[in-house]
Amino acid sequence: MTMMTMTQKILARHAGLEEVKAGQLIEARLDLVLGNDITTPVAITEFEKAGLTQVFDRDKIAIVLDHSTPCKDIKSAQLCAQAREFAKKYHITHFYDVGQAGIEHALLPEKGLVAPGEVVIGADSHTCTYGALGAFSTGVGSTDMAAGMATGLSWFKVPAAIKVTLKGKLAPYVSGKDVILHLIGMIGVDGALYKSLEFTGEGVAQLTMDDRFTIANMAIEAGAKNGIFPVDDLTREYLKGRVDRAWEAFEADPGAEYDREVVIDLSALKPTVSLPHLPSNTKTVEEVAGLPIQQVVIGSCTNGRIKDLAEAAAILKGRKVAEGVRCIVIPATQQIYLEAMRAGYVETFINAGCAVSTPTCGPCLGGHMGVMAAGERCVSTTNRNFVGRMGDTSSEVILASPAVAAASAITGCVTDPGRLA
Repeated sequence: MTMMTMTQKILARHAGLEEVKAGQLIEARLDLVLGNDITTPVAITEFEKAGLTQVFDRDKIAIVLDHSTPCKDIKSAQLCAQAREFAKKYHITHFYDVGQAGIEHALLPEKGLVAPGEVVIGADSHTCTYGALGAFSTGVGSTDMAAGMATGLSWFKVPAAIKVTLKGKLAPYVSGKDVILHLIGMIGVDGALYKSLEFTGEGVAQLTMDDRFTIANMAIEAGAKNGIFPVDDLTREYLKGRVDRAWEAFEADPGAEYDREVVIDLSALKPTVSLPHLPSNTKTVEEVAGLPIQQVVIGSCTNGRIKDLAEAAAILKGRKVAEGVRCIVIPATQQIYLEAMRAGYVETFINAGCAVSTPTCGPCLGGHMGVMAAGERCVSTTNRNFVGRMGDTSSEVILASPAVAAASAITGCVTDPGRLA
């Protein structure tokens, strides 16, 4: 019998097979199909072009209007109108519009739409976020989304895997963002190409759920098909009160085959950033401290959760954003926004001179709410820093944790948060 990884076991179950092997082509049933306001309209067009007239299960499709909303221009308004019309026509249960929406990859786990052992596809590359819950989730194209909405099935090539063994415990001001930036710096942006990044080891227990969401979210930045964490007591606690359906946790077989193993000592990590123009261009903050900046963005599907906002607020409290720096804070969901208000974080941000936005992906992809001019530089808690990602092609994005972003906002340059303690 083939010894399988966690991902392979989930895919085997959903393909109705006893076992699968890396490289094997399978057709698997889907538990959830996701799209947003940019990708769903493309999927709808393909859906209608193919003459499709029904969805496989209105409860297993999620459409979240989060990228250019509240709509920034006429084109984005038209795309949202198309998504609204489709959701209404097919009675899509999980349709999230302005006022109910949040950034999709923070919203879906919060709403209990993903559980361990499930298979999720989304027409957005950061759909791999849900691996934090022990699910197999991956990004697909809009055509695959259309087919998934109609049939509830999708084809996959079973991925090989890289085992990432975590040990030790994170130091103060070091978080899940530093872990994943460090890993991408080690293996490169194609270091896990079409592989599963499977996180394991005693260090996993030291990571909060928000840390795990951040790490799984950026698996794609190493080229991975998905990233996945084991289901432990912390996962179960997170699921309590959110997921009321039956689910099954899968574990890798002791003899599962991995292409390689990477060991990370969490206690040895320091605050880390990715310099332009690749997530793999990593340095410790102390190596590049002092680089001047004009903008800071704290939010996104990577780092807009309550722990992220708490870390930023702790540093910004009683301080002011540096003159000449724009600091934009974006809670990832309405619920997180409320929690941040109740905890006093929003007041802290505003008193510090930050702009606090409704949930949106806006600045991450250079859409709105923080587009940069020529020659500007931003420290951002987002996930990509490609050329022109956040504005003009001569602008620069430095990827960082919320703690580093907040500290940098105060000083006006890349700063180690420990220096402000």
